[in-house]
Amino acid sequence: MSLDNLPTLREALESHGLWAKKAFGQHFLLDLNVTRKIARLAQVGQGDHVIEVGPGPGGLTRALLETGARVTAVEKDERFRPLLQEVADVAPNLSLVFGDALKVDEAEIAAGAPAHLVSNLPYNVGTPLLIKWLTGPWTPASLTLMFQREVVDRITEGPGEDAYGRLGVIVQATCKAQRVLDAPARAFTPPPKVDSAVVRLEPLAERPSAERLDALQRITAAAFGQRRKMLRSSLKVMGGEELITAAGLDPQARAEVIPVDGFLALADAWLARR
Repeated sequence: MSLDNLPTLREALESHGLWAKKAFGQHFLLDLNVTRKIARLAQVGQGDHVIEVGPGPGGLTRALLETGARVTAVEKDERFRPLLQEVADVAPNLSLVFGDALKVDEAEIAAGAPAHLVSNLPYNVGTPLLIKWLTGPWTPASLTLMFQREVVDRITEGPGEDAYGRLGVIVQATCKAQRVLDAPARAFTPPPKVDSAVVRLEPLAERPSAERLDALQRITAAAFGQRRKMLRSSLKVMGGEELITAAGLDPQARAEVIPVDGFLALADAWLARR
């Protein structure tokens, strides 16, 4: 038996009596045209190792396997074990890990080799997972991820744009980010109330150190926690005008207009004061 002979995704869901769980932020991506497009955009193929989080019924999983990549699927919902095992039974390059992706050790899964993250992320944990991957000890080879469209806006927009904020600063300080696909709500079952989009992230060759990233997270949390206030007010507890001047920035500027390099300079200035 091959992947081509497996039941369709809808048939598999029906035969196992499965439905999306709102508590897990699940919306099943059953449109094969969309899943195959995501697999192409991920630029993975024969011999590549892909970690997929939240495979659910395995629509994207199947598309990734078709590329010849080796896939490790991490799923929290035990209901999908029998369904995903049916795929693994005919696809020797698929490994299954059942557990919470927020607690999984990706470095252990990757076993010291490069691994790509490709996922239609559950809505309720997408942002915390992204922060974990960008600031943790393990760095993926690339990330091709589907989020709610508003989250992709926050990831890709720059200074002065409406959605620019803390998430965008952290992402752009660690990666080259590109929005590569829009996916309407009708592509999902059940359809979410918002549209989705796919972003491709390529980690920068010179990634900030763990200490610098920690400082950046602290600075951006303070600055964007009061984004309408001037930096001299929002960063008062971290050093105020003296800190901002040391970073070469205007104390009267607001966080929403400060570029990524400016926030890195603030992080450096804060570290120098400690």
